[in-house]
Amino acid sequence: MTNNKRYCVIMAGGVGSRFWPMSRRERPKQFMDILGTGRSFLRHTFERFLPIIPIENFLVVTNEAYAKQVLAEIPELRPEQILSEPLGRNTAPCIAYAAFRVAATAPDATMIVTPSDHLILDEELFRSEMERCVDFASQTGSLLTVGISPTRPDTGYGYIQVGAPAEQPGFQRVKTFTEKPNAQLARAFVESGEFFWNSGIFVWRADAILGELRTHLLDTYELFASAEGCYGTPAEEANIARIYSELRGTSIDYGVMEKSNKVFVRCSNFGWSDIGTWGSLYQYSQKDDDGNAAADNQLLAFDTHNCLVRLPKNKMAVIEGLEDYIVVDTDDVLMICPKSNEQDIKKFIATVRYTTGDKFI
Repeated sequence: MTNNKRYCVIMAGGVGSRFWPMSRRERPKQFMDILGTGRSFLRHTFERFLPIIPIENFLVVTNEAYAKQVLAEIPELRPEQILSEPLGRNTAPCIAYAAFRVAATAPDATMIVTPSDHLILDEELFRSEMERCVDFASQTGSLLTVGISPTRPDTGYGYIQVGAPAEQPGFQRVKTFTEKPNAQLARAFVESGEFFWNSGIFVWRADAILGELRTHLLDTYELFASAEGCYGTPAEEANIARIYSELRGTSIDYGVMEKSNKVFVRCSNFGWSDIGTWGSLYQYSQKDDDGNAAADNQLLAFDTHNCLVRLPKNKMAVIEGLEDYIVVDTDDVLMICPKSNEQDIKKFIATVRYTTGDKFI
């Protein structure tokens, strides 16, 4: 398939509350250099696909409040390549908007839809896998998702159960989707060998996903279809504002993928993580001999083990006697909590908002 028929849609609208207090409402996770590489998650995502997608075929879907930040991170894009959502309505409307925009000029184009905030360790293998996925989706008209070989019974990921093999080697039908199982079920999934982590990366032709939206999520489809003829024109913005005021929030997994009989999966292992929590960031961070993850020369540790420490530049922490803790310091908030309790971050945010308003959110 020629490159000019390939599109990459980057979903970059999340608020990133799980990385509070570093990530804030005004500058969520996708715009931050949480990995310490000098580049944001969004920039990494763009550069990862750039060798196989023409610059003019990138679209970034984000909240309208973040449109300028997207352009600051990816100045190679034109403003019209940023699809601004006036309200967050989950992934199905986000994908529907992008599909209608692509279909307005290239209905037979194939779209790779990806979150903006994942870690991929083997990017060369990843791009090779994406090439195979694009070929399969463009030839078959299937909805394709990407599964990851699980390395542990993680309860923070969704799981895909594979079924019968497709005619093309390396692809299988999807039997079931399961959202974030409990520990016992996750262990059974991994031991069975039939389940893979759901990466949240999708590949399909624009006309194929629009057809399945029409079949399984008709109200969403009809709202976006009501603006046909306006996509890519000055009339788009006003129509999108009208559409989003009427949309209900739905995930693409629940709205389409779990219902469609055209869903296939390509399973691989290219070093993927969604880096969705401080704990998962710790897993992929470089550590010292005591298991502590901190930037060079920023931690002076005594009897301290297996901690994640994130500080502003030109600042040092002296810590004694901590085990398995998260320590995150920003200009205005210091958070210290056990790694095992990081699910309480949403509770922390709610309490901070209740006691101080939105000043620290």
